[in-house]
This record gives sequence, structure tokens and C-alpha cells, in this order.
Amino acid sequence: MAPDRDAILAALERVIDPELKRPVTELDMVRDVTSADDGLVEVTIALTVAGCPLRASFEDQVAQHVGAVEGVTSVSLRFDVMTPEEKAALATRLRGGRPPREIRLDPSTRVVAVVSGKGGVGKSTLAANLAAALAERGERVGVLDADVYGYSIPHVLGVSQRPVVVDSMIIPPVRGDLHVMSIGLFAEDNAPIMWRGPMLHKALEQFLSDVHWGELDTLVVDMPPGTGDVAISIGQLLPRAEALVVTTPQPAAQQVAVRAAVMAQKTGMRIVGVVENMSWLVGTGQELFGSGGGEALAAEIDAPLLARIPLDPALREAADEGRPVLEAAPEAEVTAVIRALAESVRARRPGGIRKALTVL
Repeated sequence: MAPDRDAILAALERVIDPELKRPVTELDMVRDVTSADDGLVEVTIALTVAGCPLRASFEDQVAQHVGAVEGVTSVSLRFDVMTPEEKAALATRLRGGRPPREIRLDPSTRVVAVVSGKGGVGKSTLAANLAAALAERGERVGVLDADVYGYSIPHVLGVSQRPVVVDSMIIPPVRGDLHVMSIGLFAEDNAPIMWRGPMLHKALEQFLSDVHWGELDTLVVDMPPGTGDVAISIGQLLPRAEALVVTTPQPAAQQVAVRAAVMAQKTGMRIVGVVENMSWLVGTGQELFGSGGGEALAAEIDAPLLARIPLDPALREAADEGRPVLEAAPEAEVTAVIRALAESVRARRPGGIRKALTVL
């Protein structure tokens, strides 16, 4: 007797699209299901694009769930490609009835913009690892690389897959549990981006309106350094955004970071706190870049100093490998500090704890 078709379909409800994070049955991706008396089951799934780089995830999930159905002796998975009409229907379903060109972030999604006054303070590496630490704690997290000219999030997280476009909707690549979007994913061979201000605003608007982020708890935005066009655009497009201000200990960085904090406040952002990066060299305690910059910045902008992060070669090595340090060096000193920072950021979610937290 052939395996029960309804049981097979019920098993397919547990097969989740790794990018869209929804069951393939809900997304109408199951094209065909057949079963034979000898227990052979053949499943056809229609993908959004041919040559999907995440085909292996579908193969593993179908083998696991359908293979567990009573009477199934073997499973064969075939792939097809959605028609333009099917892609349009999928895009409409993902929008949830909302019109195109509308900001897609759910109103409950928290937006944390990681800002700095100048480059070279480790802002991008911190943003990527903070996102990974939040995801490690069960949050649904997206990472938006808003540093259009100096994009580095794809390298830091080891993401090279191009986003999938479904009927003008952009599906961001996933890295583990992180949804990642950067202009660098569209650039050819590390090509420079040479745009004027209005194009920056347009690109950021597209990242927020055309990208299907799904149901996120937190979107971490890696901001460009300084107080330019993108900072203004974030304030206009995401009026609920919060700013996490990054500095290094020396006065030159701290004084410039004040400008970034004031800019964030003027565009309506709430300052969630200050992070002092490269505070001391691990293993020695030596303060290579001086001391006190984080405390001075926090006092000047009336915000808590949430963490002092050490200068740890493990962090640099992990970023060069395209991995979060939490994954590459889970026992490193810097890893513990970043995990504690993530807890502090979570605790200061609007409506939560508002008092200054203990400096790490």
C-alpha cells in the first residue's frame, strides 16, 4: 500500500524555506507529490530561482520529515522553477496585502543603529557580532549594512550569496539565523560605489521597502561613520530607531563620536548607550589607546556606558575568516564581553529597564 498522501503533506508542512522562514506548503512551493506501493515518494518543489544555493537544506529537510512518514521507504526530491505568475503571487503573499514601496519592517521590530563619529573604531565588526549575539539568545535578527561606500558586513559575516529577486521583492541571504543585506552583495569584485547623496537615500529606502525581512525582533544597522546623508535618511525612514554609539578610548575618537550622538538625537533617535572599543589589550591589560573616552562620551551625551570591549586578536581573526567571534572563539575574553553587551542592549529595549547598567 502506498504511503498516505495527507501524511506526506503534513510532513512537508515542517519543511521550512531557509530564506523566507516559512513552510513550503504555506508558500505554495510544493509542485507535486506522488507515492508508489513500494514506498517510494517523489516530491517536486518549485524554487524562486534556478540553481538556488540552499537546495541542500530542502533536500535534508524533505528526507528527514517525509522519510519519517509510515510506509515511506525512500524519498526523491526534484526541483522546478516558479513561473512569473507564481512569483508575483508569492510576492503579494509575503507583503501581506501591503502595497509595494512601503517600509516592510513590522511595527514591533526594534531598530538598533550602530553609529560612530569616525571610521576605524571597529563599528562594523561590533555590529555583526552584536547581531550574532542577539540571535544566539533566540531573537530573530537582521543586519543592514548602511555603510554604502565602505561596506564590510558581507566580508565580516562571510556572505557572498547574491540576494534573490522575486517580482521586484528582494529576498536577503541568510547566514545562520541572520538575514543580511548590503550593497556589497550586488557589487562586482569589490567595486567602489560612487553615488551622490540622493542615490544613498534611494538605496536605503529600497533596502527597507523592497527587501523582505520577515518577522524580525531586531534589525541591527551598521551605519557609515560621521553625520552625513545616511544618518538623516535613517531618521526620516525609521523614526523609532535607537542609536548605539561606538568610540575608542582616546579623546580624538570620543570628541568626534559626540557629534554622531547629537546627530542621532536631532533626527529623533533614542540613544541606547555607549560602547568603548579597543579598551585594553587582552592578556596584558595595557591601554594602547589611552583610557576614559567611553566614560567621557557617556557623561557628555547623558547615556549609559554599556561595555568596554578589549582589543583581542581573536576578534580580528574571526572577522577575516568571515565568522562571528562567538562561533570562532566561544571562550575568548572578547566573546564574553560581547555576549554581556547583547544582554545589556536587550535589557534597554523601550519599555524595559531604563537605568544605567553596570559597566563591563
